[in-house]
Amino acid sequence: MATSKRKVLFLCTGNSCRSQLAEALVNARLGEEWQAFSAGTRPTGYVHPKALAVLAEIGIQHNGRSKPVDEFRGQSFDRVITVCDSAAEDCPLWLGPGQRLHHSFPDPAKAEGTEEQVLTVFRQVRDAIWQALPLLLD
Repeated sequence: MATSKRKVLFLCTGNSCRSQLAEALVNARLGEEWQAFSAGTRPTGYVHPKALAVLAEIGIQHNGRSKPVDEFRGQSFDRVITVCDSAAEDCPLWLGPGQRLHHSFPDPAKAEGTEEQVLTVFRQVRDAIWQALPLLLD
């Protein structure tokens, strides 16, 4: 008998980088056990092209879209994880059911420098999220 997947919602402000990276990583690499979603309090309306690029580098094709958190109101999640830096940003508060966790990651969209330097920051955030997932989903 198949068991149903557990659901996780990643929240941040713009829903263009960090929460999208987390959603894509979980669905691509942990999809047998987890189903991931993401949303933002002030969605940008797009997924950052560099977030898509660093996912593609590791073989993940992500077809996500930037969504408002209201799209998930009333839904039940096993985990709701905020991924923004609450000291510098308006980190969303989840009022629905689900265990709430917070793990701050720097916003790669704010990275400056050459194209390669900015991509390096996106890779670092992608890898940091991947490393944190076992702890966050345990």
